[in-house]
Amino acid sequence: MQHSRSATLYALGAIASWALLAALGVALKHVPPFLLTGIALVVGSVPTWPLVARRPGLWKIPLGTLALGVTGLFGFHFLLFLALRSAPPVQANLVNYLWPLFIVVLSPLLLPGMVLRPVHLIAALLGFAGAAVAILGRSQDVGGGWSWGYLLALASALVWACYSLLTRRVKPFPTVAVGLFGLVSGVLSLLCHALLEPATTLGSRDWLLLGVAGLGPLGTAFLLWDKALKLGDPRQIGILSYLTPLSSTVVLMLTGAGPLSWSIALAAAMIIGAAIIGARAR
Repeated sequence: MQHSRSATLYALGAIASWALLAALGVALKHVPPFLLTGIALVVGSVPTWPLVARRPGLWKIPLGTLALGVTGLFGFHFLLFLALRSAPPVQANLVNYLWPLFIVVLSPLLLPGMVLRPVHLIAALLGFAGAAVAILGRSQDVGGGWSWGYLLALASALVWACYSLLTRRVKPFPTVAVGLFGLVSGVLSLLCHALLEPATTLGSRDWLLLGVAGLGPLGTAFLLWDKALKLGDPRQIGILSYLTPLSSTVVLMLTGAGPLSWSIALAAAMIIGAAIIGARAR
């Protein structure tokens, strides 16, 4: 019970941090996406450096584990940013928010001892519907035709869900190793920037916001997420993750991106209801 409570708190900490990401992304929309991701991921790894300096062995992990971590962090952002360039951003973002649902439904397939009960599926679908209301309710134009970007967004969601679950299948590693995942992923993102994006000059405000993004949504959040997955039930954590699009939308409204609407109130009721149902399921 204590582990379950701690896992919930760690997950909520990660979700609260990720709630800032969309607002930070809007403020940094003039920064090329791979440059933004690369700098933020490298900065996000910095808090783990002092620990590794004292105990270098904390980053001595199997290459397979490192490959899994880099695939999760780098692959997720690489595919997501390509999706947002190739498809309408709101719809692509919605498809990407299938990852909590994938965590719930893939748990019994990827993790031994996990059983997917009808109540988990009901809660997951209710949470996804709430996420859809929260995101699409903000858009004035939810139409549009087919785009290959939707497949990229779907692949991004699958990558993050599989990474989140498979970290429980590999040899146990310290949470500090997530800093190595971020550092390597950040370097790869910066290489993508050098190869694919134009050179950009950043101002002092840009560096400040990049620091906040790195230490929060693309740094500390990953450490909290890893702790949550190590201690908790991934099915319940996946359902709880539907608070992410809702909280992100609320932060955007508070920063002036849009007014409060009936869709946000409805989304809140649906997502909180899904979280409660999932939390009570055993």
